[in-house]
Amino acid sequence: MISLIMRQEELVDSLKLPINATLLAAIAFLVYRIVWPSIPQPREVPTSYKDGYSWMPEKHPQVALFQKYTPLTLKKYNGVEDKRILLAINGKVFDVTAGAGFYGPDGPYGNFAGRDASRGMAKQSFDIEMLSPIEGPLDTLTDLTSEEWVNMKGWDEHFTNKYIVCGELVENGAA
Repeated sequence: MISLIMRQEELVDSLKLPINATLLAAIAFLVYRIVWPSIPQPREVPTSYKDGYSWMPEKHPQVALFQKYTPLTLKKYNGVEDKRILLAINGKVFDVTAGAGFYGPDGPYGNFAGRDASRGMAKQSFDIEMLSPIEGPLDTLTDLTSEEWVNMKGWDEHFTNKYIVCGELVENGAA
């Protein structure tokens, strides 16, 4: 019993030191905040970014569905007829709308928008002659050299990692 009284007196004496009293107050405050956190509730649902990160968008973003495209159906996604910009490389159709500065109507690669860009990407040529006719069959690319195939595969990998693959390119009349 005497040792218990001595320990209480030591505890009281140790609390008389300013550093210990400060530490005890800080610990008590932190325990209080953990048990009763202060989370302010918004008065109304925020509708814009300036009000914070948890806000409702005005409308749900358009969902890109994976589908089959033909050269004729792909044609309208050139940034002019439709605001979405799609292009195909090696049979994959990519939604490159996020890169509209490059692939849009005024961009350096704008002639590839809404088209099969496989041959142009393989040959590193952005000339209009690199595009196969929209009404004709798909370009088989059989005349490409192994270096051009590697180049096209590099572009395919780049686009796959950067943009949404939203479909596959098939022959006209097959979709």
